[in-house]
Amino acid sequence: MTYTSIALSVTDHIAHVELDRPEKMNAMNRAFWQEMVDVFAEIGERTDVRCVVLSGRGRHFTSGLDLQDFATLFQSNSKAEPARERHRLRRTVLEMQETFNVIERCQVPVLAAIHGACIGGGVDLITACDCRYASADAFIAIQEINIGMAADVGTLQRLPHLIPQGVARELAFTGRRMPASEAMRHGLLNEVFDDREAMIAHVMEVAAQIAARSPLAMAGVKEMLNYARDHSVSDALNYVATWNAAMLIGDDVPTAIQAQLAKQEARFADLEAPANIVQRKGHRSGTL
Repeated sequence: MTYTSIALSVTDHIAHVELDRPEKMNAMNRAFWQEMVDVFAEIGERTDVRCVVLSGRGRHFTSGLDLQDFATLFQSNSKAEPARERHRLRRTVLEMQETFNVIERCQVPVLAAIHGACIGGGVDLITACDCRYASADAFIAIQEINIGMAADVGTLQRLPHLIPQGVARELAFTGRRMPASEAMRHGLLNEVFDDREAMIAHVMEVAAQIAARSPLAMAGVKEMLNYARDHSVSDALNYVATWNAAMLIGDDVPTAIQAQLAKQEARFADLEAPANIVQRKGHRSGTL
């Protein structure tokens, strides 16, 4: 599939998704919101992808929402019936939330590689990822408060699970910039690197380690971690018992054990593609 705001490449079981509007600081225009849904649907349909790396081209990761492209979204239509206009806007916000929900639901780990600015929608994006790495020049900012609104596509829901509540609230209340060193100190980042090149090289190494593991086990690990975040310990333990009862009897565990005993790298079969009875690609006729 052809994309205009992002680029996709797949090498050695690693999908590299790059925000690709460097001349606009990778601002999230209308095409971006649809194309992120589409690219993760494409990744989900492929059997050869075992990890995703998400980065940005140019000087910055992303400057967030393209305000010029969305200027009319927040303007009132005086001819519309007020309740219906608000209902339409609510549905639009829910559609835009899906752009980052697909990252969280992706069955393989998604690693964010952040450099330069990560503003507004960029924070929504990285908080939906599984791991986050940054270059020393990176910073994040919950920009929405600076333009008179509450962030509404994931930051306020996911960030408090990743850093202390007080810190998350301060960032949301003030809109100030948090540099990479501070984000690292609070646990938002896995690691900080001197420059973008060193960061990308390390993230690709981590992705290669993930890609070498059982894709079936990796899908289970991500499913369990997401479930445990949102449920009680008791419920999560019950779920993992049921999951493993269904998934353990197969080829991957014996393959992994035999490889360890032989001191060799295990080779695992790819997962099977879904039947595609229901397409997961976003629709083109929505309110965006």
